[in-house]
Amino acid sequence: MGQQPNLYAFRDIDNLAKSLRTYVLRCQNAGFDRHGVFKVAVSGGSLPNTLAKALLAQSDDSAGDTVDFSRWKVFFADERAVPLDHEDSNYMLLKEELLDKIPENMGKPKVHPIDTQYMDDVQEMADQYQNALMGSFAAKDSVKLPIFDLLLLGCGPDGHTCSLFPNHELLRESDSWVAAIEDSPKPPPKRITLTLPVVTHGIKIAFVATGKGKRDILRQILDTDEGRSLPCGLVNDGGAERVSWFTDHDAVEGVGFPRRGSL
Repeated sequence: MGQQPNLYAFRDIDNLAKSLRTYVLRCQNAGFDRHGVFKVAVSGGSLPNTLAKALLAQSDDSAGDTVDFSRWKVFFADERAVPLDHEDSNYMLLKEELLDKIPENMGKPKVHPIDTQYMDDVQEMADQYQNALMGSFAAKDSVKLPIFDLLLLGCGPDGHTCSLFPNHELLRESDSWVAAIEDSPKPPPKRITLTLPVVTHGIKIAFVATGKGKRDILRQILDTDEGRSLPCGLVNDGGAERVSWFTDHDAVEGVGFPRRGSL
């Protein structure tokens, strides 16, 4: 067995957000050093709110604590086949929680939403989103997989992440970068999602999971063999030490997996 993921637990979300800021900015600056931009994929749920708390906080003005959104390329780890102003849209959630609140002096990121003209054909929507990735990460025939600088993910109460659900056939998809799903067990049923190989090949992968409602599933993912077959567990296995979990004490009470003291 290779190296394990990193588990960080914080007293509350405010303290979590401070460390998440440090972590994201390290990833940002490493991306800038690598290729002049920061390529990041984000999920929905409670993540955009926590991300806003982290990234819009007052900077100490040092180079290591400065967010430069003008060099961010933001993609969605998954998205629902709904209009961009729909309450189920991950784009809308990120826009309301973070994008609309970014001060001018921090720059504006390049954001890649879905093309909503394909809402009636989610496979075509997935293909078009894959084309958008190719435009940023080079053609599919020249690189096996797009490699994000960072993927910021959530964890569902069933252990799903992105729109990759337990025991779903999409967990075995290995050719596509982006896949369509028309039978999501969680509404809305029609979605697109990054595939598991894309997620696990990120340079850094971070889960944010907070609250008592996550306690049982985190115990399963982190402490049991069965949990390793859940989507989040598969990301842990594939990403190993490149994966970091940002949690609060409520979410990991009773979890035996060893915690790290600091970043």
